[in-house]
Amino acid sequence: MDGYKVLAVVVKEIHKIRDDRVAFVSDGRAVSHDEYRHICGVILGLNFAENIINDLVQKVESDDE
Repeated sequence: MDGYKVLAVVVKEIHKIRDDRVAFVSDGRAVSHDEYRHICGVILGLNFAENIINDLVQKVESDDE
């Protein structure tokens, strides 16, 4: 499996986890404000991780040219 496929799998998993957390918050299932803040932090962290991966892919692609 080449590097791009691995990163695509990681991004797909990030999307799955983030979508689950977004649904959790939007369904009002957080039992406290602390839990709500924690889940929002997880979503933010997943967004950062996806951005890092996308930036890495762009850098590798531009270095290959």
